Amino acid sequence: MTLSIRPATVADIPALCAWNAAMARETEGLELDPAVLERGVHGVFERPQRGLYLVAERDGAAVGGLLVTYEWSDWRNGDYWWIQSVYVLPEARRDGVFRALYAEVARRAREARAASLRLYVEAENRRAQRTYAGLGMRPSHYAMYEQVL
Repeated sequence: MTLSIRPATVADIPALCAWNAAMARETEGLELDPAVLERGVHGVFERPQRGLYLVAERDGAAVGGLLVTYEWSDWRNGDYWWIQSVYVLPEARRDGVFRALYAEVARRAREARAASLRLYVEAENRRAQRTYAGLGMRPSHYAMYEQVL
């Protein structure tokens, strides 16, 4: 079976929304507001400077995707590329889909001269942490704080 990675299009919005909702449910037990989620996904296509969605296809069927967003670093004079909204269909997991998505993000980031690749991971999600470490990522020395507005 052939696996390919491509930029998402507006035709992928229903799948991207479904994947985001499933990921929030699986990882945090959250039920996202579908209307807010759809506007949020549309927002990336409306303003490409916000980010880029990539979709993984196996034999022409979409099996997963992710979002890359950008954060400017004056210290590094470049963008940090944040990998977000990662989702792979359950039946396609542990089959190289995320690895292929990550490789494409890394290729694009190098080409764009990004400062680094970053992502958030749940503190207790050891399986994901092992996956990221296996790709060469390392834990950051930063802790994250947040105030929801």
